[in-house]
Amino acid sequence: MNRNLLIVCLLGAITILLGAFGAHSLQKVLSALELKSFETAVRYQMYHVLMLLFVNSFAKISERNKNRITLIVLLGIGCFSGSIYAITFGVSAKQIWFVTPLGGMLLFIGWIYLGFSLFRSYKM
Repeated sequence: MNRNLLIVCLLGAITILLGAFGAHSLQKVLSALELKSFETAVRYQMYHVLMLLFVNSFAKISERNKNRITLIVLLGIGCFSGSIYAITFGVSAKQIWFVTPLGGMLLFIGWIYLGFSLFRSYKM
């Protein structure tokens, strides 16, 4: 198993734990809006874990592009979901207002990079 797959599988496991924690432990602590934000962060994290599993397992693209896409998306998950988790647990949104959109942009770039990589690999 390559390093990217190991990292992605560990992130998937963490995502499951976060989802379970949110569903079973945070309902009495967070408001409905805060819980919804937390669930959004978990959901987007899992979507991108699945994307990275595809990229690193099945995509017929170069290892260099797999590594770049993985790095971009991992940074995107960290910024997007990580900032939502931080805000949920009390960090002021005013302090990190720019991190969530930065994460979203990194996720977007990761998808675009994947699309171009796939297009180029099948065009040749």
